[in-house]
Amino acid sequence: MAEPDPLEGVAELDLQRAARRGYPEAVYCEGKTPDQVRAIAEAVRDADQGEKPGGATLFTRCSDDHLDVLSHVFSDAAIDETARLVAWPPAPPAPVGGPVVVVCAGTSDLPVAREALLTAAYLGRHCELVVDVGVAGLHRILARLPVLRAARVIVVVAGMDGALPSVVAGLVSAPVVAVPTSVGYGAAFGGIAPLLAMLNACAPGVAVVNIDNGYGAGHLAAQIAAPAASSD
Repeated sequence: MAEPDPLEGVAELDLQRAARRGYPEAVYCEGKTPDQVRAIAEAVRDADQGEKPGGATLFTRCSDDHLDVLSHVFSDAAIDETARLVAWPPAPPAPVGGPVVVVCAGTSDLPVAREALLTAAYLGRHCELVVDVGVAGLHRILARLPVLRAARVIVVVAGMDGALPSVVAGLVSAPVVAVPTSVGYGAAFGGIAPLLAMLNACAPGVAVVNIDNGYGAGHLAAQIAAPAASSD
């Protein structure tokens, strides 16, 4: 009798995504039970037998229970508790393409910013993080202009009034990927206010992802900053 498939009724892994798209599958853990995450992680581990030519698998939005499970399945995984992200295998690839700068308006936005940063890094980009440069003190972002202007693409993570992406986009030639966060007081409506502010940015060259979607922002930034395809 065949062994039961531990993923039956749980998930169907897309193990060919790296070959098809150039980027491996990621696993969104929020809403999944620890046992479901364990089954998925074991399937990823066993399918690749320790080798990941397509790059690391990222497990995003991990709870403490998910982190505990994943640390047992992957004894050598890279775990970032702030970003709630796990990567296996743990070493990011050597960076190619243009640099990605991730700008974080406030320390409270750091979990989403680090998710974006690590996603872009594990997709093969050189990344730099700039923290706590929100519009309440414009001198802080102006002091980082050399770093910003050296970037191929900039991810700007901000909550509350969501004004920072417009400011950054008005200062640089690179495209800006704006990430609204759910940080803020009541009238921020869990990120709706900064989302609308970013969608209404008057500076051109701003693309907006969903609230708290650091993974989506980091992935888009990595694609924008990818090396040019060879004409050979």
